[in-house]
Amino acid sequence: MSATVTADWKYWLEQLQSTFPHLDFSKVYPKITDGTSVVLETLAEMDETEPEWTYVAARAHLETMYTEAKKNRRTESPYTDLYGLMEALVQEGIYDPSLLTHYTKKEVEELESLLDRNKDLQFTYIGLKTLDDRYLAKMKDGKTMELPQERWLIIAMNLMAGESSSSRLHYIKEAYWALSNLYMTVATPTLANAGKSHGQLSSCFIETVDDSLQSIYDSNTSIANLSKHGGGIGVYLGKIRSRGSDIRGFKGVSSGILPWMKQLNNTAVSVDQLGQRQGAVAVYLDVWHKDIFSFLDSRLNNGDERQRTHDLFTGISVPDLFMEAVRDRQDWYLFDPHEVRTKMGFSLEDSFDEQKGEGTFRDRYEACVREPELSKEKVPAIDIMKRVMIGQLETGTPYMFYRDEVNRKNPNNHAGMIYCSNLCTEITQNQSATTQTAQYTENGQIITVHNPGDFVVCNLSSINLGKAVPANALERLVPIQVRMLDNVIEENHIPVLEAERTNKRYRGIGLGTFGWAHLLAQNKIAWESGEAVQYADDLYEKIAYLTIGASAELAGEKGSYPLFEGSDWETGSFFEKRGLASDEWKTLASKVNRNGLRNGYLMAVAPNSSTSLIAGSSASIDPIFKKFYSEEKKDFKIPVTAPDLNPENYWYYKSAHDIDQHTSIAQNARRQKYIDQSISFNLYVQNDIQAKELLNLHLDAWAQGLKTTYYTRSTSGSTYDECESCSS
Repeated sequence: MSATVTADWKYWLEQLQSTFPHLDFSKVYPKITDGTSVVLETLAEMDETEPEWTYVAARAHLETMYTEAKKNRRTESPYTDLYGLMEALVQEGIYDPSLLTHYTKKEVEELESLLDRNKDLQFTYIGLKTLDDRYLAKMKDGKTMELPQERWLIIAMNLMAGESSSSRLHYIKEAYWALSNLYMTVATPTLANAGKSHGQLSSCFIETVDDSLQSIYDSNTSIANLSKHGGGIGVYLGKIRSRGSDIRGFKGVSSGILPWMKQLNNTAVSVDQLGQRQGAVAVYLDVWHKDIFSFLDSRLNNGDERQRTHDLFTGISVPDLFMEAVRDRQDWYLFDPHEVRTKMGFSLEDSFDEQKGEGTFRDRYEACVREPELSKEKVPAIDIMKRVMIGQLETGTPYMFYRDEVNRKNPNNHAGMIYCSNLCTEITQNQSATTQTAQYTENGQIITVHNPGDFVVCNLSSINLGKAVPANALERLVPIQVRMLDNVIEENHIPVLEAERTNKRYRGIGLGTFGWAHLLAQNKIAWESGEAVQYADDLYEKIAYLTIGASAELAGEKGSYPLFEGSDWETGSFFEKRGLASDEWKTLASKVNRNGLRNGYLMAVAPNSSTSLIAGSSASIDPIFKKFYSEEKKDFKIPVTAPDLNPENYWYYKSAHDIDQHTSIAQNARRQKYIDQSISFNLYVQNDIQAKELLNLHLDAWAQGLKTTYYTRSTSGSTYDECESCSS
C-alpha cells in the first residue's frame, strides 16, 4: 500500500476521534502500516467489548464500498456524478424513471453538493453492513452502486417530489439533514423502496374479515398481494363463526376459524416478501369467542399438528370485563359471534365500554349471558389466562390488545371501531370489512361491486432519541418528519384499492421513537427509577406537542384529512381525555380546531430493530438485551456493543431480563398518555417465572392503561421474529 493510503487512514481515524471523543482511537495509530494491516492487525488484537473496534471495522467496510462504487460507476472518487448514477439505475430498472422527470439535471447537481461523506463515519460496522446488504440500490448482478448518503438523498427526493417547485429543494435539504445525521429513520419499506421501481412505502396493514366465504377468500387475496410487496399484516378474525355453528340453517356444520387460519398460514409461507423472507401475518381473536382455546393452542409445539399454524402470530382482543374476571377469579362465557348476531340483533364485537367499569360492551355481554336461547360455554376466566401465559412462555405470543382502552382513546371513534392491532401491536386505527354487494356481466365483462371497508394502512418513521435529543434537534426535526410521513401517503402505490382508499381517508401516520435506553444511559438515569418515569412523561409530552402542532401547520397549508369534522381532534376531546389543560396545550387545541389536522392518526412506537442498528442506537423503548452480544443472521455473526458504551455510562445499561418489568410498565403508561395509537411494548421475563408473577404483570399493564403488549420474551432461548416492515 502507498503512503497516501496510510495518510488517508490517519485522516479518517482523526475524524473518528473528533466524532466520538469519548472513545480512544490512539491504540489504532501504531498499527497503521497500510490499509490492510489497520483492519487485520488492529481488529485481531482489539477485544469486541472495546467500542472503538466497530467504527474501525465500519471504516474498512466503507473503503471497500467506495472502491467498488468508483469502479462500477467509473468515477475518480465516491459521491460524484449523482445524475449519472440515477441514469444508470433507471436504465437498469432499479430506480423509478420519475426521478429523472421530477428533477432537472441542474437540480440534481445542486442537491449533490449536500452529500457529506464524513457522515458515513457515524455508522457502526453492523449498522453499515445492514444498510449495505439490504437497502442500498445495486445493479441486478449485485454490484455496488448507491452509497449511504445517496440513499438518504434519494429518499428525500422521492418523498418531496410532489412539493411545490418554490419550496421543494428546501424540504429535500431538511429531510437529508434529518436522515444523514441519523436523527431519524424511515420505515423499512420506505428505506428499501423509496425512489425504486418496485415495492411500496407503507409499513403495515390491518384487514377485517367478514363472516362469509367470499370475504374470507377476498381477504386472503388482498393479504397475499400486500405480503408480496413487503407489508406486515394484522388480521381480525373475530367476526367469523365458531366451530359447530350453523351455516344456512344447517346445525353444527361450521369448522370454525382454524381452517381459515391454516389457509392464511400457507399464504404467509408461500407468498414471500420480495424474495427476502416469508410473509408476516398476525391474527387476532376476541377472548369471548368459542374458538379461543384452539386459537391459543395454534402455535404450540406439541399436540395435533392439524390444528397448528406455526407461521402465524397470534393476539387476543381483551375487554376490561375479562381482566376484572381474571383478577377476581370469576367465570367467563364464550359465544358464537354468528349466533349472537342472529339471536341478539347486535354484534358483541362492535361495542366497547365507554367508561371504565361501565358501558355498552358489558351491557351486551351480560345480556348474552342472561339470554336462555343463546348457547354459551362457561369457563373460569383464569383458565383462559393460564393458556395465554403458557403460550407466551413457549412462543412469545399471544399479544394482548386491550380493546376498551384503545377505543376510549380513539380520536376517530366518530367514524368507526378498532377491533385489533397490527403485526407489531403499535397501530390502532378504525377498521371495517369489505363486502361484495353485486356481480354481473356487462358488455361481455364480469363486473364485481364491493362495499369498501377501512383496510388500515400505517406509514412509519422514528426519532433517534439517542442522537436527536442530545443535539436539541426535536423542534427542527419533527416538522420535516411529519411532512415526510404525510408525503409517503401521496407517493405510495398500494396494490389493494380499499387500503389505498383508507390511507387517503384518514391519512394515518405513526411517528415513533427508538434509542430510549441509549438516551437514559447518556443522561445517567437509572432505568428502575422514578426519574426515568418522569423523564418519559416529559419527553413524550414534548414529542406529542410538536407532532400535533406540525400536522396542524400542514393542514393549514394542504387541508385536513377528510374525516376531521366530528373527531376528538376537532372537538378538543383528545386533549380533555388526557388532561392536557395547560395554557400551551389549550393554545394548540385551539389551533387544531381552527386549522384542522392533516393526519387522523399521528403517533405510534414501532419495534425498530433493524433500523436502530443502522442508526447506532437501541431499539424502540426497550432496554438493551445485553451490553455485549452477537447479532446473528443467516450469513454472518457480528459482535455488538451497547451504543456509546463507556466507563461513565456502563452501569446505566441494564440487561432487559434483569429489570423489574413493573418499572417498564410505569414508564410506558406515562408515554402512552400522549400517543394516540399504541406502542410495541415487550415484557422480558425469566423462563422460570411464577405464573402469579406473570399474571401480575398483565394485570398491572391493563390497570395502568396500556393499550397493547407485544412479545413476552422469556430467557428460554426461543427466537422471536420481528416484523421487518414495522422497523422504522
